[in-house]
Amino acid sequence: MRESTKGIFLHFVPYADSAVIATVYTRKFGPQTFLVNGLRSAKRGSRINLFQPLYLLEMEVYHKPGRNLQRMGEVRLDVPLLRIPFDIKRSSQAIFIAEVLRKCLREEESNPDLFDFLFHAVSVLDLKEEGIANFVIVFLFRLTRYLGVFPREPEPGNSRFFDLVSASFRQTEPDHHSFMNVEISAKFAELFRFGFAEMEKLSIQSTHRTVLMSKLLEYYKIHLDMTGDIKSLAILREVFE
Repeated sequence: MRESTKGIFLHFVPYADSAVIATVYTRKFGPQTFLVNGLRSAKRGSRINLFQPLYLLEMEVYHKPGRNLQRMGEVRLDVPLLRIPFDIKRSSQAIFIAEVLRKCLREEESNPDLFDFLFHAVSVLDLKEEGIANFVIVFLFRLTRYLGVFPREPEPGNSRFFDLVSASFRQTEPDHHSFMNVEISAKFAELFRFGFAEMEKLSIQSTHRTVLMSKLLEYYKIHLDMTGDIKSLAILREVFE
């Protein structure tokens, strides 16, 4: 059935002579894999420019429930991105986020609230002036709410260590290695107070940011069964050193 849907592009791999297999998070169907014919041909070469990490798309697709590979028809930009394609700090975060989403968004069902959150997050990454270095940290933290694994808020007198396994703060050091130390836990607690609109208020140094990213990814692996390393993490760390 021919359907119209908005989508957020995540990844593609070449297929056959001029086709690609593209992964897109759609508003109507959730994560979907599409066969896109003729994308790499000389006559239609400009179309491939639409397939960049986190590009916001408007698509006509041929969707059949239960199929692993769908077909994509017409595709165009829904909202052109002004800074992400040309700013390495923004583009490296976009690549990183797209890779994380490919690993943790696996349920092929519609989730408009999640899609709208992602759509808004991409707009923030593209347009916000201040605090952009903190975007990935805020994004990974806020995304947990939509994935059903939002951590418990810290309580007065009981927030020295954040336990990744129990998803809660505690006063004493856990008897395992999956936790944040006192200093990093204090920085993590700030994320409950500041969202995208107040990113610049987060007092997170580059060294703390690196540790927080690693710990948040560890948290994802524990609670979302996210396997494998995030290859773009090393590039992101280098950009923000």
